[in-house]
Amino acid sequence: MSWFWYTLKDKRFLTFLLIVNILGTIYGYIWYGNQLSQTPARFLLFVPDSPTASLFFVIVLIGFLLKKQLPLFEALAMITLFKYGIWAVVMNLLVYLTTGQMDAIMLMLMGSHGAMAVQGLLYSPFYRIKLWHLAIAAVWTLHNDIIDYVFFMMPRYSMLNDYIPQIGYFTFWLSIFSILLAYILAVLPLQKKQHAYEKN
Repeated sequence: MSWFWYTLKDKRFLTFLLIVNILGTIYGYIWYGNQLSQTPARFLLFVPDSPTASLFFVIVLIGFLLKKQLPLFEALAMITLFKYGIWAVVMNLLVYLTTGQMDAIMLMLMGSHGAMAVQGLLYSPFYRIKLWHLAIAAVWTLHNDIIDYVFFMMPRYSMLNDYIPQIGYFTFWLSIFSILLAYILAVLPLQKKQHAYEKN
């Protein structure tokens, strides 16, 4: 498996991943274009969830290529990539269960968002996230849920309007799980290494 971890940090693979995420981020903001044009200015930062998550990861990848650790962005990327990646897959499956229809765009969205969730976790051994980085990222994530489901700025799936309370409840607990996952996979191993180093 050493070749796998080597590939993840290989400059060529990081460059490829950076290009893919830049293109995905641009496409994501374009996809939100209509909703953003109708969004009050004070909420603009919190509406395009998935492209902002991939933008965080773009910053992380640039840091890796420059051999710099950016742990706050690592925390934001890890939590939001997983959260919104899983969220989009579940929402598209719910659309299918509600309408009985599945098209190529839905399959593309499920595939790309599923990959989002995975890539954020794959790089967890390389992150240098401390507890305070995680805390800031957690506040951002939960605050975003409030903006989405208290002020109704969530991504628009008109065929799911009847399920907004249930979706909001699911999203909150998905946020909690994503934060806990980041703690278990990134923060806790770093704390253990630091404690071991201090003992030596």
